[in-house]
Amino acid sequence: MEVWHRMKRSPMAVIGLVLIIVLFVMALFANVIAPFTYSKQNLMHAFESPSSKYIFGTDEFGRDIFSRIVYGARISLQVGFIAVGISMFIGGFLGALAGYYGGKIDNVIMRIMDVLLSIPSILLAIAIAASLGPGLFNLMIAVGISAIPNYARIVRGSVLSIRGQEFVEAAKAVGSSDLRIIFKHIIPNCTAPIIVQATLGVATAILTAAGLSFIGLGIQPPIPEWGAMLSSGRSYIRDYPYMTLFPGLAIMITILALNFVGDGLRDALDPKLKR
Repeated sequence: MEVWHRMKRSPMAVIGLVLIIVLFVMALFANVIAPFTYSKQNLMHAFESPSSKYIFGTDEFGRDIFSRIVYGARISLQVGFIAVGISMFIGGFLGALAGYYGGKIDNVIMRIMDVLLSIPSILLAIAIAASLGPGLFNLMIAVGISAIPNYARIVRGSVLSIRGQEFVEAAKAVGSSDLRIIFKHIIPNCTAPIIVQATLGVATAILTAAGLSFIGLGIQPPIPEWGAMLSSGRSYIRDYPYMTLFPGLAIMITILALNFVGDGLRDALDPKLKR
């Protein structure tokens, strides 16, 4: 509750939270909100401009763009949160091991992370997606693996500042195992930076997934994904700009909302700001 009270002081964070709630409602109740199914084609109504019937217009196959964006929220949020879950679990575990044990284990793990960090995350995701092939599952793996080093470094830094404190020494004194100390005593005290990074990481994961789908390495048609919708609409951008405008706005608003919430959580969880 204290975090929420501090977070409410930021209007941008509240706006971002409201937008995220709206996106979740869209994703959960897409069958109710969308006037058409995402795959319903009607070539007689192809390339229709936004109207009362098709509020975002239709694409080259006569599919309702608004319905596809609503269903696409499911895909984008699913990819974002599951990919972050993969990277947070693996990266957090590796970072905790490196920070807790130090020495050779720390050197080996962090040098591997340094190698991965030397490759731009989008290029690493492209390489992994190209190796695994297109598809939703492979997309989540590619995006998740590309973000592992970020969480490993954050958790390692937090563990290094915690492992010498009295409650850790007390746990060792009573005979607790290393894994118990890491998971029960150390990682719970590292949650603040992890939560902030995860919130911002969801935004990055959604953007990376959209980029992969844009170049054909992500979600394949007819499943609606905002990046893939941008890719299919770019051929008609001169005559039918709305085909790229609305999917682009969906990506932009989602990323902006997640960044607002991430910034708000960072300020709310910062011990220096507690009163």
